[in-house]
Amino acid sequence: MFFASRSKMEMVTPENALPGRAEPLPTAETHFLTGIPLKSPVPEGMEEAMFGMGCFWGVERKFWQVPGVWLTMVGYAAGFTPNPTYKETCTQLTGHNEVVRVIFDPAVVSYQALLKLFWEGHDPTQGMRQGNDVGSTYRSGIYACTDEQAAAAKASKSVYQQALTAAGQGVITTEILAAPVFYFAEDYHQQYLAKNPNGYCGIGGTGVTCPIGTGVTA
Repeated sequence: MFFASRSKMEMVTPENALPGRAEPLPTAETHFLTGIPLKSPVPEGMEEAMFGMGCFWGVERKFWQVPGVWLTMVGYAAGFTPNPTYKETCTQLTGHNEVVRVIFDPAVVSYQALLKLFWEGHDPTQGMRQGNDVGSTYRSGIYACTDEQAAAAKASKSVYQQALTAAGQGVITTEILAAPVFYFAEDYHQQYLAKNPNGYCGIGGTGVTCPIGTGVTA
């Protein structure tokens, strides 16, 4: 049976969050695999997206492997503490989620396809955890960068819930929010599993196919 402390399974309130700092943390200058500057602006014709699916090491690898994804980076978002450190987020007192920010070419890979990867790549029914990773930093989240993304995310949630229910699985707990401020994680977290191929990856899907992309659209 799975046990977790009550404090880890609850979101900290703004008044109880850590104070953080005004200055951004230093991070990697370039993507470890491609050499593209991590702080590149979104090129004309491309789009950005942001997802939380559990430990961001494994999540980032899922997205950098997708043809049409131009750049990936990991960080912290949807919390209260400005410019948090990794150690601070691990206390569950910043409110942040571990997220991956993706810049992609919609002419090669659609946002719908990224949503399909999102739903199938983790278990979105687990609340404030993902597998053995426990806490608000591992919650499921879609952080929409446009109104169109928000609408597609909400529609895809409904479609996938139907599939999960048909398979006898639980209720989706994914939060869908307008994209909040993205704070870069520290250097060593960026493309961690490229630097450490045998490193930890704690994410896993439900085994239920998301019907988006198989004749069903969100």
